[in-house]
Amino acid sequence: MIKKVTKNTILKMKEQGEQIAALTSYDYLSTRILDKAGIDLILVGDSLGMVVLGYENTLPVTVEEIIHHLKAVSRAKPRAMIVGDMPFMSYQASIEDAVRNAGRLVKEGGAESVKLEGGERYVPVVEAIIQASIPVVGHLGLTPQSLYHFGGYKVQGKDEESAERLLSDAKALEKAGCFAIVLEGIPWQLAKRITGSVSIPTIGIGAGPHCDGQILVITDMLGIYENPLPKFVKVYDELGERMKKAFERYIDDVKSGRFPDMSHSYSSGNEKKE
Repeated sequence: MIKKVTKNTILKMKEQGEQIAALTSYDYLSTRILDKAGIDLILVGDSLGMVVLGYENTLPVTVEEIIHHLKAVSRAKPRAMIVGDMPFMSYQASIEDAVRNAGRLVKEGGAESVKLEGGERYVPVVEAIIQASIPVVGHLGLTPQSLYHFGGYKVQGKDEESAERLLSDAKALEKAGCFAIVLEGIPWQLAKRITGSVSIPTIGIGAGPHCDGQILVITDMLGIYENPLPKFVKVYDELGERMKKAFERYIDDVKSGRFPDMSHSYSSGNEKKE
């Protein structure tokens, strides 16, 4: 019997030097395929706002939208651990809001842990959610919910002062009880330093090869996109182009009358024999 991936599994992977493979997922079928492939961790990320719902950024995503997609993913009953993203303003206003919304992602959506952005200042929030028996993944570096604060999607931690702050944030999140930290959009040297300074796994996205694992947005790595992709994305298939060609062939078949033919049609069984 294949063992379910849990918080303890993820922690042990770092201890044993095994890389953690993670991807986002937002629906039942993709999750089934991901699970058959052997993924370790699935994030129902607020990235769904941009790649599924068509928002300009992640800020409009609601708790209800995350729960909706969590339900679809959790119905697939994956071996992988399911992490639910805490969307913008679901935890920033108060600790009470944070615990209530984290609880909804678990109770209503089927999440097995939650992820939230931010460092030392969110330690009380992290601690309160963990006190409610919900495992927490931290997220440091280029945190998309701080888009307007950063002035755009910019690499973080490039100078010594900001690098030291991110290192301090990582240690604070570890002490608060996070079982892993996503490092996004930071120099590989800093990611390596943070990874070696904390006992919990780091999962990189645009943070270089020295993290304890990696995560990408599923549509990006499959080649389903409209806008230019960030430098850190490796495209494993041009699925978007292949889909377009399949759609074009279907449209052409329908308009030319080639589809459906008799092999794709039902019969009453009453045809006259010649």
